[in-house]
This record gives sequence, structure tokens and C-alpha cells, in this order.
Amino acid sequence: MSKIHAISPKPLTWDVVESLIDEPHKLELSDESRQLIAKCRDYLDKKMENEGTPIYGITTGFGSLCNKTISKAELSQLQKNLVMSHACSTGDMVKPEIVKLMLFLKAHALSLGNSGVQVETVERIIDFYNNDVVPVVYDRGSLGASGDLAPLANLFLPLIGMGEVMYEGRIRPAEEVLKHFAWKPIELKSKEGLALLNGTQFMSSHGVYAMVKAFKLVKLADIIGAVSLEAFDGRIDPFHENIQNVRPHQGQIETARNFRKILNGSELIKRPKKHVQDPYSFRCIPQVHGASKDAIRYVAGVLLTEINSVTDNPTIWPDDDLIISGGNFHGQPLALAYDFFAIALSELGNISERRTAQLILGLRGLPEFLVANPGLNSGFMIPQYAAAAMVSQNKQFCTPASVDSIVSSNGQEDHVSMGANAATKLLRVVDNVERILAIELFNAAQALEFRRPAKSSPFIEKLIAQYRSAVGFINEDKIMYREMEKTLEFFRQGAFTLAED
Repeated sequence: MSKIHAISPKPLTWDVVESLIDEPHKLELSDESRQLIAKCRDYLDKKMENEGTPIYGITTGFGSLCNKTISKAELSQLQKNLVMSHACSTGDMVKPEIVKLMLFLKAHALSLGNSGVQVETVERIIDFYNNDVVPVVYDRGSLGASGDLAPLANLFLPLIGMGEVMYEGRIRPAEEVLKHFAWKPIELKSKEGLALLNGTQFMSSHGVYAMVKAFKLVKLADIIGAVSLEAFDGRIDPFHENIQNVRPHQGQIETARNFRKILNGSELIKRPKKHVQDPYSFRCIPQVHGASKDAIRYVAGVLLTEINSVTDNPTIWPDDDLIISGGNFHGQPLALAYDFFAIALSELGNISERRTAQLILGLRGLPEFLVANPGLNSGFMIPQYAAAAMVSQNKQFCTPASVDSIVSSNGQEDHVSMGANAATKLLRVVDNVERILAIELFNAAQALEFRRPAKSSPFIEKLIAQYRSAVGFINEDKIMYREMEKTLEFFRQGAFTLAED
């Protein structure tokens, strides 16, 4: 049975967002938000009756056409034309789960009562979400400047009976699906098209999706790194509390504490070591993982502010009798943060691949390429290639999008954020890091078997036992990509308990 989330002015939290992504939910509009939306719409309708001064996007054209005045009789057609003409997203279809996030975040933003939309418009967005009517949106075409104009136009074409939706597993004309539910197309009133298309919901939804994955990946990076440390016969000294306390970055302290907890009770970590130091990919885990965690924490704060904000234009304050045209749709806060986010995640993959490489070198009593008969068997030679290829690709994806800008709308929009490009490449980085960590676990679990009969910690032994139910020890060469995919699926399904839970 689906849970209910009431859309209200109450700020969203990460717990709420994660719950919406991880569990089936139905949305409903709270009475408070219904009243706020209606109040703003009523104010705008009355304002339009007596207003003689042009109001951007309401009684004028858009962008560089802001000096063109539109008659009252044409205001509804103006908004409809806006949605049709701006539906220019192209490329690959956006994941349905991200499109549903776009619907949810737009409904939440409109519910704050500063956008001038009709209650029935927000209710129809909620209807789409609740009935899994997922508009077809493509991943390219937004400059992240006047918000995400092109993809948001594709998102909301179905509201007016146009465009396509994914419903019951196939793409269908929106008009057909609206008839199926006996929904009439929304007749947009003044300003509504602009309220729907202005906003950062394409950028925000990609970031939210990436962040929820990142929360899990940073935990996995510690757990898998600890397995590698044990398999490499590494030292616990760099994780000592005193080391962290004299350089007290929060992420560094957390990481070292996690490792001490994960490795508690291990025979392997306690036994005497011949080597006095480990390579940086092991010795500097607290510093590297910790820095990425601190960066991700910062971006999470930026994102939380964004998804609780009003980002369309112009913005309306009925109580103050104000309609102000500004720039809250500009994606620069997200563009800069996403570039930082991508770099932070990429470094988790970078150091992970280095640990994988150390495990296959034939060092510290481990066989070369982690098989008993190297030469006849290539063993774990090529999984490291795959990890290295994705690390290199991530470096390319980490070229910042936010430093670019291309003039648009005949010079009116002369600085753009490119936040949408930052958002879409961020997802590629997330996917690569997930796969790089899977390859490290694949290697580390294999290497750990060569340390037997010595035992690791109870936590790691339980993890490896669960993992072995999905992926077996490799005695002789076999098709490896299948084992890598099984490993990926193993921790995507959360088949084990994270150390911090």
C-alpha cells in the first residue's frame, strides 16, 4: 500500500525525499497549500482587471520579446504558445523516476503560493504523479538560465493535451491518456505557462537523484575500502583517533571512525606487519573519503535550499501587492555545486581504482592478478582495466560546466549557468563510481580468501558470506562481466547492512 505525502509549505527534508524515492507514495495537496495557491491566483486575476502597466510574461512576450504587449483576449493563447514553442528538449529520454521527481518538485514549488497558478493545474500535476502518467522528457536542450525551459515545456505539454507520456510501459499520445482518465486539458490562464516552464526542476531532480545515490555510495566506499585494506594486509594506524583530532575535518573524523567500527574484532588487522606504511590509496582513505563527504554535505545543503525555493518568474506576493521580475530561475547555485559534486564523487572512484590496482600486483603474499595459476589464467587483470577506463571518463566529465556561457534570446539572456549540462553529466559520474566500487569489492573479496585461515571482523565476514551467495570465488578464468554485474546488483539491492545502520 502506498504511503501519502501531503504537499505543503513545510520544507522538504532529505528523509522525506529519500522516502519518496525508495518507497511507493501518493501525493495530495494540503488545505494550507490549496489556500495559498488560490489566494495568489485570485490576486493576479483582480490585478489584471485594473492593471495598465505591462507585467513581464503576463501581459508581454518572453525573453527579448518582453517589449511586445499582449491583449487580454490573447493571454491564455500566449501561455499555450509558450509551452508549445519551448518544448525543444532532445536527446535521450530522461529516466521515469527522475521525471516523477520533476513533477513532485514543481508541485511543491507551486504550492508555496507565489506563482499565480490555478489550483487545478497543481492538482493535475499530482494526478500525473499518482497514476504513473510520466511525460516524455529528453535530457538535452536546457541552458539552466531561465530555468529549464525546454525540458519543462516537454514535461507540461501533456497538461494541455499535447506531447507524449509513458503509461503502462509504452509511449502514448498525451491526448489518448487524458481521455482514458476523463481528464480535460488544462486551460492555462495568464502567467501559468511561465510558472510551469521557469524553474530549476530538471536540474534539481537530477541532483536529488544523484544525491540519494551518493549518500549510499559514501558508505559503500568505506565498507569496500575496509575489505581492501584487510585483503592487502594493511595497517590500522592511519585510522587512529589522534591522527584525525589534530586535523579535525568532519568527513575525515567520520571516515576513520567508520573504519575502526567496521574492522572491530578483526584478526587480520591486529596481526604484526612487516611493512611500516601503506600506499596512499590505503593510508590516506580518511583524508580522501572525508574530503568527498564534506563536499557532498555542502552540495546537499545547496540542493535542499533549492528544492524548497520559488524559482519561477515573475514572483508574486499578494499580501504586499507586489509582482517582481527577477532571476531566481538562474541555475548558477546548482551548476557550481554540481561541478564540485562530480569532482568529489569522481575522487571516490579514483582512489578505489588505485586500491584495486594494488591488489592485483602480486604484493604482500597475494598472487598476481589474484588467481592461483597466473599465466594460464588472466584472473582479475581486465576488471581493473574497466575501472581505469571509467576513472578516466569521470575526469572528462569533471570538466566544469559552470564556467561556460552562451548568449541566448537575442542577447537578453546573456549569461547562462549550463547547470542542466552539469546535472546530466553528474549522473554519468555517479553510475561510473558505483561500477568502480563494485569492481573493487569483486577484487577485494577474492584477495581476502588468500588470507585464510585468518579472519577479518565479524562485520566483514558477514558481508563476504552474503556476497558469496551472489558471486563465487574465482578458481579459473570465466566470463567476468557477469560477475561484475552481479556484484553491482548485490549492493544496489542493499543485500547487506551498512556499518553505520
